[in-house]
Amino acid sequence: MAKIGIYGSSFDPITNVHLWTASTIAHRCQLDKVIFLPCSSKRRDKQLHNTDEHRWNMLKLAIQNNSKFIADDYEMSKEAWEVFTYYTMNHFKEKYSEDEVYFIMGADLLEDIAEGKWKYGDQLVSENKFIVMARDGIDMLKTISRSPLLRNNDNGSRFHLIDKGLAMEISSTYIREEFAKGGEPRYLLPEDCYAYIKKYNLYQKENED
Repeated sequence: MAKIGIYGSSFDPITNVHLWTASTIAHRCQLDKVIFLPCSSKRRDKQLHNTDEHRWNMLKLAIQNNSKFIADDYEMSKEAWEVFTYYTMNHFKEKYSEDEVYFIMGADLLEDIAEGKWKYGDQLVSENKFIVMARDGIDMLKTISRSPLLRNNDNGSRFHLIDKGLAMEISSTYIREEFAKGGEPRYLLPEDCYAYIKKYNLYQKENED
């Protein structure tokens, strides 16, 4: 039985921090595979700055030399109303029915689930396992203990908390801003992705988040 982590993000663009985070989690949690899951561009809560084609091409370039990393367009190909993490996890548990599947997320998302902000949050928590990355200013244990939903589903293996060494702050937003302002973010993202952005003149206009 393999252990698989589902790692969703905009990847607009994918950065070296994304790759380092995935590699670190795979090492610490002994994952056999990490599935990179670009989000749907049709979601109203996401303001994307590039086409699906460019995001997908850069993701494939970024992970091509790591056999543990897989790109999957499941959410990217969905309409906004079809994209809920509960549905996504059901899809991957069915696809990898012989394996153990984890959802990788930051502690800020754990807080959102605790506050009832996620649709199907109850079912999501009760039926899945999570790898949760620390975020500055968030006490993950307190977040779990304060939430009836989280604490009553905390069976010792539900939440794998990673509380050290994953607080790097270089973001896709920072890289986009550097490109837009004529900066030089070359070594903050994979070299092939940097060359791709230069080739297609991506992120040349200043974007607001």
